Amino acid sequence: EALSVLEASVALRRRHWSQDEQFILIAQGSLASCLDGVGRREEALVIQRETYAGFAELLGESHENTMVCGLNLAMGLNKLDLLDEVKPFISDQLLPVARRSLGSDHDITLTLNDNLAEALTNSPLRTRDDLL
Repeated sequence: EALSVLEASVALRRRHWSQDEQFILIAQGSLASCLDGVGRREEALVIQRETYAGFAELLGESHENTMVCGLNLAMGLNKLDLLDEVKPFISDQLLPVARRSLGSDHDITLTLNDNLAEALTNSPLRTRDDLL
């Protein structure tokens, strides 16, 4: 039931509040989370990509909302074992920005580190250096 409510919410926000992009992006993030929760991970990933790109364009890469969306996208990539994509996304794009804008000890930065470690550990092409 939550999924249909969230889908309707996104549609209504797009129709009636199309000028408030952040309002729409927040609803999209909730929809993606719900889709992920019911196992529709591929669909969730598409929305997570759109939401991250939207927040990055609207608020900038270093904004905390953008970082949360990036973290959600990274977790979605990890869940789908898209390890070749998640490793550079976290290590080259998200982590440097998170460390610079939020600090190394911020929850988001620490969770990004955890997700990078998970991706490196689960990679069938991992090297000894990846694990050290």
